[in-house]
Amino acid sequence: MPVTKAVIPAAGQGTRFLPATKSVPKEMLPVVDRPAIEYVVEEASAAGLRDVLLVTSRTKKAIEDHFDRELDLEAALERKGDTHRLERIRASAALADVHSVRQQSPRGLGHAVLCAASHVGDEPFAVLLGDDLIDARDPLLERMLAVRDQLGGTVIALMDVPEEMVSLYGIATVDDVPATSGPDPASPYRTVRVRDLVEKPAADTAPSTLAIIGRYVISPRVFSVLRDTPPGRGGEIQLTDALRTLAQLSDEAGEPVHGVVFSGRRYDTGDRVDYLKAVIRLACERADLGVELYPWLEEYVAAGGPKAERAV
Repeated sequence: MPVTKAVIPAAGQGTRFLPATKSVPKEMLPVVDRPAIEYVVEEASAAGLRDVLLVTSRTKKAIEDHFDRELDLEAALERKGDTHRLERIRASAALADVHSVRQQSPRGLGHAVLCAASHVGDEPFAVLLGDDLIDARDPLLERMLAVRDQLGGTVIALMDVPEEMVSLYGIATVDDVPATSGPDPASPYRTVRVRDLVEKPAADTAPSTLAIIGRYVISPRVFSVLRDTPPGRGGEIQLTDALRTLAQLSDEAGEPVHGVVFSGRRYDTGDRVDYLKAVIRLACERADLGVELYPWLEEYVAAGGPKAERAV
């Protein structure tokens, strides 16, 4: 069955960005001049997943409004003849068919995915986390969908991380997939078979340095597993625990769990420093901004940056 739906969990409180997120959802913080979540919806749409479900909370109405038409604003821009901005705000509303459901209490990523069960039904679906932005030039999601099409089951995105960072992620135990049986051996991203997963292990007990990042293409069988998954680390229902069950039962169920090892450009906007790096990098690469911003940045760094500012 082809994958046509994407689920974007967006119910988190964004405490690392307080006080900015006291009244503004963290997913609406701008990355240059677009909210972070628009990049994620755009990624899903570009991969052919135009049915998008946002899993939000009571304080996240602004996210839903962003993907709706704003007729008064459109009319004002039309009167001014500002066609450039008019096209941009219409484009965000036309990216996908965006729906929403509320997660009533913060019970973990696994519970947020379970909130999508009624909308998804008995179909495979993608999950995209809003904290992870994947550069549009790196077709990770398309690759994952291709692996799912050929090998079935569930596909998760993995990334090799430094050993000192494994305790921040779900970590995978994997076997290599022979090139002859994997899809598109020319792809820059290798495919592996996932045998086990552990959530945020200590560095000295981690089975590898292959960390789960925020992209998944999941079998609908995960819903029945999630319903039976008890709270795990942090007292929350962990998606990693449910995926671990799928991986351990994969031979018996005939639904394997594979990983695509990503080596492209990823921006972790859930971390304040990485968020700023993403803004600077993407702005410098923009034709309309980089020509002015990048020379200033070079000059600022050459002059000593913040050290020079403090010396004045």
